[in-house]
Amino acid sequence: MRHLSALDALFLQLETPETPMHVGSLMLLEPPPGRSRKDAHAAIRKHLASRIHLAPVFTRKLAFLPADIGSPAWLHAGPTDLDYHVRRMRLPSPGSESQLDAAVARLHEERLDRSRPLWQVTVIEGLANGRIGYYSKVHHAALDGQGGIAVAQAILDTTPKTGARPGPGPGLAPVSGRLPPTMAKLLGSALRHTVAQYGRIVKSLPETVAAVVRGGAVALTSGELRKRGLATGPRTRLNAAIGRERVFATARIPLAEAKAIARHYDAKLNDAVLAICAGALRRQFARDRKALAKAMIGAVPVSLRAPGDTTAANNVSMMLISLATQVADVRKRMAAIVAASTRAKRLTGSMKGAIPTDLPSLGLPWLMARIAPLYRQAVTAERIPVIANLAISNVPGPQVPLYLAGMKLESYYPVSIVTHGLGLNVTIVSYDGSLDFGIVAAKSALPGVRGFARHIEAAHRELMKTIGRERG
Repeated sequence: MRHLSALDALFLQLETPETPMHVGSLMLLEPPPGRSRKDAHAAIRKHLASRIHLAPVFTRKLAFLPADIGSPAWLHAGPTDLDYHVRRMRLPSPGSESQLDAAVARLHEERLDRSRPLWQVTVIEGLANGRIGYYSKVHHAALDGQGGIAVAQAILDTTPKTGARPGPGPGLAPVSGRLPPTMAKLLGSALRHTVAQYGRIVKSLPETVAAVVRGGAVALTSGELRKRGLATGPRTRLNAAIGRERVFATARIPLAEAKAIARHYDAKLNDAVLAICAGALRRQFARDRKALAKAMIGAVPVSLRAPGDTTAANNVSMMLISLATQVADVRKRMAAIVAASTRAKRLTGSMKGAIPTDLPSLGLPWLMARIAPLYRQAVTAERIPVIANLAISNVPGPQVPLYLAGMKLESYYPVSIVTHGLGLNVTIVSYDGSLDFGIVAAKSALPGVRGFARHIEAAHRELMKTIGRERG
């Protein structure tokens, strides 16, 4: 038995029918010559059956405490029902890209069954280009972006050769043949977990105090922070309460070109990604003067993992970075983004020891369940300041071709979370020489999401043309 951290459990507590809290991906697979595409579902099902022991997310389920007085615990789920977890879908003719995007959006709207392991896969057939779609989703309570990459490594191969891998993954001991834990045992475990949480807090107090002092020093040396205080973004249709419907689109740009943009501006790759998103936002809101009157703000996840940490649990915080969308000049906008990103990283780095990754959880689920609807009401009434306009996450991925059940992985598009007040999420995975953009939005916030995906590509081309002119 292992209790969820407060951060992991938060994704359960914030979940509503309008805001499911799972993350996913769409992989496009190319079957090898000679293999019938009709065999893809059976091949993938067989492949997963041989690999699910390598990642605990596939084989554990939740045990909840009465009245939500504490964080739930992970228990071994026993035999995996692959008929439930591995599904099949066929697109109607002609199997276009827009049909695929719409199918992924519908699948992403559906919440996961909490009585089962929190994952599901859908094999999508009938694509016009002959490829196979592989849509998967896992609850965010079980893993973050880097944890997702680690899970992918358990099921993906670097050669077309497939087969079982020996050795169990790090997880919970099997409990087959044993009764589920009694409520008294669950409550006792929750109490011990809470005591341990308090102990970790006390032990970390010296580092927390030192981190707060460092963070204060960084903030006080920044003239902009002193002058502006907490920056807020413009209120747009992205920053309202949302409904259940989702829309999804993809974009793809060469990784080498994004790195060339970063090098030209003496920036990081992530800064180039932010600049591309900023250019797309300027195009999307070109006719909205209020939206472009001041800088939109990106909520950018930052990993708190130690080097080599491949655990599945969440270990992230969030940076708020100005995207300088009010600046028309591409060069000046890029410089402003680099400066804002540098400040945010300095502040986050100085505060790293003070950012809690776990808190005492007794009573917290009950409290959050009552806060969540109040937050939605506050967003609807526009009582909450817009501290971020959208979420942008850039996840480093493998730079070699990968294979699933012997089929080559052609592209790897992430599908992430939107919520009330944050109706657009742009998540990027770098894979085999490309940056694969997965763009998900609430339909009420951005119904024309495919147009935004084209704006991503146009903003990239604009940056490439700019550095070409400056080099020439």
